Parts: sequence; structure tokens; C-alpha cells
Amino acid sequence: MPMNRDLLLEIGTEEMPAMLIPEALEELKKQIEKELANARLEYDSIWIGATPRRLALIVKGIPVMQPDAIKEIRGPKAAQAYDADNRPTPALLGFARGQGVNVEDIVVKELGNTNYAIATKKEAGQATLNVLSETLLQVIEGIPFQRSMRWGYSEIRFIRPIRWMTSMFGGEVVSLEIENVKAGNVTYGHRFLSPGPILLGGAEDYVEALRKAYVLVDVEERRDWIWEQVQRVAADYDGGIIQDDDLLEEVTFLVEYPTAFAGKFSADYLIIPSEVLVTSMKEHQRYFPVVDADGELMSIFIGVRNGIAENIEVVAQGNERVLKARLEDAHFFFREDTKIPLETKVELLKNVIYQARLGTVWVKTQRLRGIADFVGRELGFTEMNLIDRAALLCKADLETSMVGEFPELQGIMGRHYAIIDGEDPLVAQAIAEHYQPRFAGDQIPASPAGIAVSLAEKFDNLVGNFAIGVKPSGSQDPYALRRQALGIVAMVLEGRLTLNLEGVIRYTYREFATDLDLSEDQVVDGVLDFIMQRLRGVLSESGLSYDVVDAVLENRGPDLLLIQDQARALASLKKQPYFNDLMVVFNRPFNLSRQTGDQQVQPDFFVEQVEQDLYDGLLKLDQMARPYLEKRDYLGYFEAIAGLRPSLDDFFAKIMVMVEDQAIRDNRLGLLKMVVKLFLPVADFSKIIG
Repeated sequence: MPMNRDLLLEIGTEEMPAMLIPEALEELKKQIEKELANARLEYDSIWIGATPRRLALIVKGIPVMQPDAIKEIRGPKAAQAYDADNRPTPALLGFARGQGVNVEDIVVKELGNTNYAIATKKEAGQATLNVLSETLLQVIEGIPFQRSMRWGYSEIRFIRPIRWMTSMFGGEVVSLEIENVKAGNVTYGHRFLSPGPILLGGAEDYVEALRKAYVLVDVEERRDWIWEQVQRVAADYDGGIIQDDDLLEEVTFLVEYPTAFAGKFSADYLIIPSEVLVTSMKEHQRYFPVVDADGELMSIFIGVRNGIAENIEVVAQGNERVLKARLEDAHFFFREDTKIPLETKVELLKNVIYQARLGTVWVKTQRLRGIADFVGRELGFTEMNLIDRAALLCKADLETSMVGEFPELQGIMGRHYAIIDGEDPLVAQAIAEHYQPRFAGDQIPASPAGIAVSLAEKFDNLVGNFAIGVKPSGSQDPYALRRQALGIVAMVLEGRLTLNLEGVIRYTYREFATDLDLSEDQVVDGVLDFIMQRLRGVLSESGLSYDVVDAVLENRGPDLLLIQDQARALASLKKQPYFNDLMVVFNRPFNLSRQTGDQQVQPDFFVEQVEQDLYDGLLKLDQMARPYLEKRDYLGYFEAIAGLRPSLDDFFAKIMVMVEDQAIRDNRLGLLKMVVKLFLPVADFSKIIG
């Protein structure tokens, strides 16, 4: 009889939302790992699978018997367990009886600085088959979902109603019941191609049995098979597929047995901007758009059917009719929108509320013009007329029919309509760019007007909402303020923009012509801190150690790019041969002078020549090293400071700092403060771990 067996669990449900399944799989894996650990059951590996109608796992190599456990039960404190003559007290005797152990077997152990009487008990392991019933129940009930539901009179909440469960350990069924659904050794194939029950002998039969029943339960296998088919079908028309991992993943979780097919639409629709066509195909129908060798959109799409190739032509024709209706709507919206110039839509923004307390989108647009102008001048841009024009038109497409139908195309349609109206191409580009970056890793604006208007948009959103007390909390962030702050950080760092954040925040605050709940200083502090927290995450994710990040943010300024450059320099500094000397130069003066205020150094109070020598060296070093700071050559700057070590060692070798004479003591502490101040323009070196 084998000592190890494989566990199979399948939870059959009604169709689950495709975009929620990947997270459900992650949580399922976490839960089974957690509960097996709680049950003291080791294993070799865990496999997770899923389709729209099932979540499944196979755990290989679980022992047939749960191992024994040694448990320590804490009893009364030792002082209460034994009397002055070290004899057991009634409290200890009662504890021993309650635990079923001899009082002589109880030991005393220290727990949290207190001694306790400890009883040791051996708990015999059970048959794994019996243990798994409660373990799997905990797994299923413990899976958290973004959205869950109850059905009928059930108490349990799950992503969708549970219709069957398959639960086997080796060749035996694990006893399990949830809401009148009993687990067995039966699974079900494709709803239409193999609707009958499938009897399983164990986990080893599972994947292949479902494959024969037109279900590819292995997610990677299904994804690869879809991608292979989609590319092959596109190649039949001399086309290629626009890579889209999100679309591929969603389609993977929409079907159980994928078969790709090609559909066509009239080439007349290609006059519509390609973004509209792609959005219609991908977002609404989950089709893969096809492009030619030059990357231009073709009048062909690839769909994926949940089934076999039988009557695939009929399926393709049905999908063509559905897409034609959507494209006809888009064509109509495009014709209507281009009948009048984009600029005429600006006035209509007076009817669109941005935020109840902060006014309409038209009011916001007027603010953006002022903020973008300020930002542009701060960054040294010259074509201010283009910045103003882009700020005026950037929200106009919100009143177009196309954006009303496809909100995700805001900015993109504004660019197309601006080009059709004959606007400057840089203005059109800025209209599209002002929403960028839309997500982590997205492109940042490239044009000066796009940079200025995008930053203005993000500062307006942050300052306005913070000023009326609307801030993200927990998972709640209705105005995507975290994304706005991350966008500012990305634009400044990737674009290497030198920008005083405090100045922009103050200017933005003053652009609001409405009563705000918080003062200007409160908003400046709040928004700056919020952005700095995003910067902290970005720097940490880039591989910088936490002590380096803490050091540069401790005495931060309002220039994000400067902070990043300082952090990178500190990380590099730790690898330099003079780093240890540098830390000695910092640590001894810092530790001695940290409790004192700024002391004015007076040479008249010098007693020893080494004091004068150190003072002269500091003055000379300050003048010599200052240009390094101005050039942001931090390695050169700190190498010069590290050169102080011989003078400082001589200083400490020949004098005592903490003498009784207060004037001399304060003067010497002032000298040490001068040393510490050399470090402050870059970072708080007390945070650095040597």
C-alpha cells in the first residue's frame, strides 16, 4: 500500500466572471497551502487549474497518515503552581488532572519573561482521509472573492453557486458537503459537447478525462493553444495579431475548449480611427484584431469559440453581424462628431460636473490653463500658446458621441478630432498625452504641451480633492488619486524634470475659486507627503535598500528628481572603498553633537592646535566640495568629505570634547556640528546601515 497519495479537489460552479478567476486561483493556492500546514500534512507539489465552470487543484505526495504532534499547554504561572517549599499547589494539581498528565511530568519554562508550568502531550496522527474533510471545507469557505454571492437558502458565499464537487484522496472519496452538494468521484465535461457525468479513479485521471470531454482544465495549456490557433488563423490571411496579454488571459477564462475562427468586416469602416475599431473588437466582443506587415489594421478579426470546429463558418457569420452593428454605430458617431469643430464642445462642458464641490469640467478647464502655464514656465518651455490651446481643448471630447459610447477613448478621440479640425499637431498630441501615464509602465507624455497639461491635470485632481477632505483610504480611491500621484512621480523621474512640487501645489491651490476645507499649508503638507509615499514605493521597487530610501526622504526637498539622484548616489556610495572612512567621519561627530543645538564656532576659544586645524580644514573643504553638490556629483563630494578622517582622528586623539568648561565644550561640539552639516544637503546619514 503506497504511503503517499494525490489529492484532487474540483469545485464546479455556474459560469464565473473571467476577470475574477485568476485572483480566485491565487487565493485557492494560498488557502490549500495554509490549511495543509495547519493539518500538519506535507506534500510534494500543488497544481491549480480552472475553466469558467470550475476551480481545481491536485496536491501530489500527501502521506496517508498525519504525523504525531507534540503539544505544549501553558498552565498557571510557576509562582502560583508551587508553594514556598516547591510543592505542587492545588492550581497545578487541577491543571495536571485537566490535561491528563502526571504532575511529575510538568516542567517550568520561561515565556515572555515569566515562568509557567508547561504540560507536554502527544497527539496521535489521524488517517489523512479523515483529516482532509475539515481541511478542504476550510479551504473552500476561506477563499476571498472581490465579489461573491449567496444562492437559494445557503449561508456560504462563493463567487458563483456551487453545482458539484469532486474530492478524492488516492482512489477514495473525501467526505465533504456544502449546501446539500456532496463531493464524489464524478466530474463533468463541456456543457454541450459532453454533458454527462465522468467517473474518475483518482487525481491521475482528472486532466486527461476532461480533455477527452472537451475541457482543457490546465490554464497554461489552454492559453498556449488559443495563442497558437489565433496566430495560425491570422497567418492564413497574411496578417498578424496585436499582442495583448490581458485580452488573451480574459479569453482563456471565457472558454473551456477553444477553437479560433476568422471573421471579416467591410473595409469602408477603416476610415474610422483604428483605436475605435480595436476597442469595438477587443473590449466589446473579445476579438483579436489583425494587422498587416506594416502594422496597419486589416478588415479581419479572430474570435475564439467555446467548442469544436463544426459549423465554424456559421459561428463566424454570426459574429460578423454582431461586429457590423457595433461598427455601424461607431461610424455614425464619428460622422456626427466631425460635423462641428472640437472647440465648440468646450462650452458644453459647463453642463458636466467634475466634482460637486469643485465645479464643472468647464471650470476645471479654466484652472488647467492657468496651472499648465505655470508648470510650463517652471520647466522652461517656450511655446506657451500651444500649452494654453491644449489645456483649453483637452476635455472637449468628453462631449462627443464617440467618447460617450467608448469612455476609454477620451483624449485619443480628442487628438483625432483636433487633427481633423486643423489644430497644431503638437496640440493634438498633447490632448491625447494629458491622461498619460494611465497605469504603471504606461508611456509618459513626450511633447512640452503634453507634459505641462498632464502635470496640471494631476496636480488639480490631487490638490482639489485633498482641499475638501477627499483622500484615499484603505482600498477606496474613487478619484484615482494614487494613480495621479504615481503619474507625477513617473513623469518627473523618467522625463528628468526639475520641478519644485511645493510651488506647483501652492499655485494650484490658489486657482480654486471656491471655499475649501483645508488651508493652503495643510494641503501642501498633505499632497507633498502623499506624493513622497508614492516616491518611496517607486524607489524601493527599483532595488534601493530601505535605509537609503529612508535617508534621502528624511530631509527631503520638493524636487523628486534630486531625491532620486541622491538615493542612487547613496546606493553607489556604499560600494566605494572610502565608504567606511566616510561613516566614521559622520558617526563620531553625530553621536556626540546630536543632543546639542547649533553652536557658533569661535576660534578665540580654541585651546589646542588640532581644533584650529580641523576648523581650517572644514572651511577649506566646504569651499572645495560645494561645486560637487552643484553638479550633483555626490560621489566626488563624499570622497572629499571622507578625506577628513585623518584630521578628525587626530582631533579625537589629542583632546577631550566633553570638558567641564562649558564655553570650550560648546565650541568643540560646534566644530563637530560643522562636520555633520556637510552631510545634510544629501541625506540623513544616521539612517544609513554601514
